[in-house]
Amino acid sequence: MWHLSLAMGLAVREILLINVSGEDKPGVTRAVSEVLVEHGSDILDIGQAVIHDSLNLGILAKIPKDQEAKQVQKEILYSLHAMDMKVRFQSISEESYEHWVGQQGKPRHIVTLLAHRVTAQHIARVTTATVEQGLNIDKITRLSGRVPIERIEDNSKACVEFSLRGVPTDMSALRTSLLELSAEMDVDVAYQEDNIYRRNRRLVVFDMDSTLIDAEVIDELAKEAGVGEQVSAITEAAMRGELDFKESFTQRMALLKGLDESVLEHVAARLQLTEGAESLISTLKQLGYKTAILSGGFDYFGRRIQQQLGIDYVYANQLEIVDGKVTGNVSGEVVDGQRKAQLLREIAAGENIDLEQVIAVGDGANDLPMLSIAGLGIAFRAKPLVKATAKQSISKLGLDGILYLMGFSDRDTLHLK
Repeated sequence: MWHLSLAMGLAVREILLINVSGEDKPGVTRAVSEVLVEHGSDILDIGQAVIHDSLNLGILAKIPKDQEAKQVQKEILYSLHAMDMKVRFQSISEESYEHWVGQQGKPRHIVTLLAHRVTAQHIARVTTATVEQGLNIDKITRLSGRVPIERIEDNSKACVEFSLRGVPTDMSALRTSLLELSAEMDVDVAYQEDNIYRRNRRLVVFDMDSTLIDAEVIDELAKEAGVGEQVSAITEAAMRGELDFKESFTQRMALLKGLDESVLEHVAARLQLTEGAESLISTLKQLGYKTAILSGGFDYFGRRIQQQLGIDYVYANQLEIVDGKVTGNVSGEVVDGQRKAQLLREIAAGENIDLEQVIAVGDGANDLPMLSIAGLGIAFRAKPLVKATAKQSISKLGLDGILYLMGFSDRDTLHLK
């Protein structure tokens, strides 16, 4: 008897997909939902998007009695006609609905497209790369703010986020295709799993030189010592991963021996923050994030940046100075790549933060160890080796582009400015 009743119950209900479109105006969703209320309907799914004042509303409803479905459609049509809205109905089979429900257990992914302006070709290439890997696009969202057409220039900021579902056929091939797309089209394309940690990060750690500031301090000191070209060449080789960091650091420090202490202040005064650094740190602080500088540079400059931006932790090398002169040595343990990773772990443990909740940002080969253990490792305007190895990279936008990778839109952070 129970089986018979269940079968009869399945036969007398209908699943109806309602699509409404037209000029956005107040009361559209209310008009549809009020009709559904009158007929005791359940909402199985609902979504709404507005693009340039054009509304698209979708409601998947379970109508308890199939004979009421036509009446529901008639009443919705009548209500929306007065509002000059278009409406389309589609009956969904229970088999199709159950198949759709079964998809919700599949892995979810986020692909973020960052550029100065987004073109149709960018969208086409991203969607082609994901579709070829068997991924279905659930949602596309613009995270960047609205820009007047006359201001869409090379220094504009544009970001589109794709929410995907499914299991990639070949994850390595997907990452390779997105990396190639980024290189060929001069855009940044980031891929990450859409998991519980994505918008639940709590600690962001930064390299300093060429990341938070737009210079390599040791190179600036070398210019003052008259050995700029020699030191710069060693720095470049180290950042590309061609030289061991400690070895290169020892070589560069030796060339600074005898530099007058007063030079430090002159160099510090001319250092410039990287584009977007101030905005990013200010936003992170207001949102309650902890921040840290983990630098293979020098703590004299790290402390200045800490004070300027309000950063919580600073770990960097301590220049040894005797009788007002740089000795060519540092005090204590050299902060190399492995030391940065160790410090990241220690800070996270001290703050009771899981490594998956940590974001690490850097540009050089000595940053790779900390980028690899952080939940989100970002190569910022990095050398090719670092960009190819890190989980994510940003080269086209400023540091505040990191907020997009965290899932924040300009609208989310506007009130924090």
